[in-house]
Amino acid sequence: MTHTINITALIKRVLFGAAIALIIISLFVFGVDHPKPEWGKFWKIRPLIITPLAGAFGGFLLFLPELIQFQSKWKKIGAVIVSILAFVVTLWIGIVLGLDGTLWD
Repeated sequence: MTHTINITALIKRVLFGAAIALIIISLFVFGVDHPKPEWGKFWKIRPLIITPLAGAFGGFLLFLPELIQFQSKWKKIGAVIVSILAFVVTLWIGIVLGLDGTLWD
């Protein structure tokens, strides 16, 4: 049984996850008017890199239900719900890792 992967759909999901993560982390990072001096001069770089990477991985997790051929409609719905929850958890972990030592103390 040959299984083909829709690369276009995969790239769209990964970019969607990264874009959502970038928008959310930007709200936190660019909302800081007076950062603490101990955070360093380039403190914004870490969250702006780590969080979109985590979001991109979450986007990949959103794509996984398309790879599996489900016999039941309910199994497909369950897989989509699990992948959405996995995306949210991955996004949350990316935000925590990105903001660790600065806004997440």
